[in-house]
Amino acid sequence: MQQDNKRVSVLFMLFGTLFCVCLITANVLETKQLSFGPVNLTAGIIVFPVSYIINDVVCEVWGYSRTRMLIWMGFAMNFFFVIMGAIADWIPGASYWDGDAGFHQIFGLAPRIALASFVAFICGSFTNAYVMSRMKLSSGGKNFSARAILSTVFGEGVDSIIFFPLALGGVIPWEEMPSLMISQVALKTVYEILVLPVTIRVVEFTKKHDHEDVFDNDINYNIFNILKI
Repeated sequence: MQQDNKRVSVLFMLFGTLFCVCLITANVLETKQLSFGPVNLTAGIIVFPVSYIINDVVCEVWGYSRTRMLIWMGFAMNFFFVIMGAIADWIPGASYWDGDAGFHQIFGLAPRIALASFVAFICGSFTNAYVMSRMKLSSGGKNFSARAILSTVFGEGVDSIIFFPLALGGVIPWEEMPSLMISQVALKTVYEILVLPVTIRVVEFTKKHDHEDVFDNDINYNIFNILKI
C-alpha cells in the first residue's frame, strides 16, 4: 500500500507527541535509582521502553521514512528540554528559594551522560527501526510479534552497548558493565513481551483506521535523509 505523504494523520501526530513525552519523562525519571533484588536500575525503565514500542508501531504502519522523522523529532525535543533545563539550572535561584539541590539533581545532567544518552538513543532507535523494516520485507508482513521482540533486542542492545561505557566507564567497575547491560536489555525486552498483546491491537487498529500498511521497497536507509517521507 502506498503512502499519501500529503495527508496528515491524526494518529501519527498522537504517536509523535507521546514519543517525545516518553523520552523527556525518561530523562527526568533517570535521576532516581531503583533496586529489584540484586539488580539496580534507574526509574527511566518505567517509561523508556514505551518509546521502542511506539517506534515499532510507527515503522510497522507508516514505514521507515516516517519513523526516521519521528526519531529525529524526538531527539530535537529531548535536546531542547535538556538544554533549557541546563540553562535554568545554571541561573542562580532566588535568595528565598531553597530547592537548588533538588533542582540540580534533576536538571543538572552531566555533559558526559547527556552526550552518551543522545548518541545511544539515535543508534538504538535507528537500529530498532531498520530491523523492523527489513524483517517486514523478508517475511512479507508476517510475524509481527517476532519482529517487535527481535527489533527491541537489537535496538536496546545497541543502546546499552553505547550508553553504559560512554556514560559510566570508569565510574563503575568494568567487570560489572556486561551484567548491567544484559540486565537492562533483558528487562526492557520482557517489558515489550508483556505489553505485546496491547501493541498488536494498537497496530491492527491503526492500520484499519489510517488504511496504511507500508512496505519499505527500494527505500534509502540513510538516517540523515530526514525530509524524505
